Amino acid sequence: MGNGFFKVPIAVNEPIKSYAPGSPEREEVLETYREMYKATVEVPLFINGKEVKTKETATMSPPHDHKHVLGTYYKATKKNVEEAITSALEARKKWAAMPWEQRAGIFLRAAELIAGPYRAKLNAATMLAQSKNIYQAEIDSACEIIDFLRFNVQYMTEIYAEQPESTSAAWNRIEYRPLEGFVYAITPFNFTAIAGNLPASAALMGNVVVWKPSNTQVYSAKVLMDIFREAGVPAGVINMVMGDAAMISDTLMASPDFSGVHFTGSTGVFQGIWKKIGDNISNYKTYPRIVGETGGKDFIVAHKSSDPKQVATAMARGAFEYQGQKCSAASRCYISKSIWDDVKNYLIDDVRSFKMGTPEDMGNFINAVISESSFDKLAGYIDQAKKDKNVEVIVGGNYDKSKGYFIEPTVIVTKDPKYTTMCTELFGPVLTVYVYDDKKWPETLELVDGTSEYALTGAVFSEDRYALEEAVKALENAAGNFYINDKPTGAVVGQQPFGGARASGTNDKAGSKQNLYRWISPRMVKETFVSPTDYRYPFLG
Repeated sequence: MGNGFFKVPIAVNEPIKSYAPGSPEREEVLETYREMYKATVEVPLFINGKEVKTKETATMSPPHDHKHVLGTYYKATKKNVEEAITSALEARKKWAAMPWEQRAGIFLRAAELIAGPYRAKLNAATMLAQSKNIYQAEIDSACEIIDFLRFNVQYMTEIYAEQPESTSAAWNRIEYRPLEGFVYAITPFNFTAIAGNLPASAALMGNVVVWKPSNTQVYSAKVLMDIFREAGVPAGVINMVMGDAAMISDTLMASPDFSGVHFTGSTGVFQGIWKKIGDNISNYKTYPRIVGETGGKDFIVAHKSSDPKQVATAMARGAFEYQGQKCSAASRCYISKSIWDDVKNYLIDDVRSFKMGTPEDMGNFINAVISESSFDKLAGYIDQAKKDKNVEVIVGGNYDKSKGYFIEPTVIVTKDPKYTTMCTELFGPVLTVYVYDDKKWPETLELVDGTSEYALTGAVFSEDRYALEEAVKALENAAGNFYINDKPTGAVVGQQPFGGARASGTNDKAGSKQNLYRWISPRMVKETFVSPTDYRYPFLG
């Protein structure tokens, strides 16, 4: 499978719309949001291109308005999951053999559908069911998924163009085959773009997929499936099942045809999946590919030479955009003592200026956390911080779940650099700060590197280039995505390929060729034009 004689459009990042007051896109998404809020939808399973409904259902509600029901989704039985495997393997016969440019055309069309007619609907779905403000929805469920789809097509053609040297006597070529079997895509609630990319990237490379979206992201997952179907993804290529995660995973990973998992979620779940694969390894036809992006305990460390306002802004945005529910969100900060007072004052002013509420009110910077279980966990850590010695809550600290799961953005200052909220991933709007002595810059870098099992994102602020270089070297293994004088969130497809190491995942860099390589199994073909007819070599005389 070479790249043929075609050229694809050069991938460019989708422009972010402003949604400023009075803009047409603002009015369109608000109208769509209100229409979808009033409607009641059903989300079936999608198996072999057909909508499948079962006896067991669950309701979907906005996190910021949890008493309101948006609709229901259907839960898969074991038999449904087995049917998804069968349909995927049957679809593979044609899909794996389809010319690359036909697959490319489907996903490029999907990108244009999102950029145009589906943009408001996908954004509104993300705002409603995942409680994102319009800017967070736009950069996710519009721009990032469009970028994934476009750039992946370009990366695919670049991979196919990579061929070995040939001679006049022999033609050497590599066929970039899809994996033998099916890929299991497991996607999280927090990014609609990730939910779309994990199954789509594997499918683009000729694989067939069984996709399990998060139960708290099913609402926008349905819109993605509608887009994939309209774009022309054939029946059985991407199958979507929801429900009991353990049953679905056990059933899929028990199949001899399981060939890989594309995962974003918690570290504990990923480690359980890896263990299950190990337990089943002798049953598989091929060694499965394991690609996962998991948790983070992401940091900002500020040198005494830093600009306090820049540091405070990075903390406010990095920690609290989308309620801190990004795997890249800043959650632990190390601030030099000489700049701390200024940083603190700027940060408190920023946090107190945040408005919190429904995404429908576009003046709200903060919305709800995803679920009651998340709310209760975060409230527990905040309550404990209020009780503990050597810890101070300097802003925020309140919460209310009477209507929605609202947690105030909360900043904790601790004198203990190993305090629980400096070490434990919380996945919410809680930021913990440790103030260090200016003279202990090297020791602080060691502290940053050694505190967490994770290594996803991190940021260093400094106007001193020697100190900056020291930090870059000292924190070499502490973050897969490292930011200098910027917040540790906001990776852009094609510009900052995303992924971390240590307990944060396999670092296969979504949004790059590195990730797509994981979904192919190359076959090397050598064709000799005139074959030898005598075994003897010249050295034999």
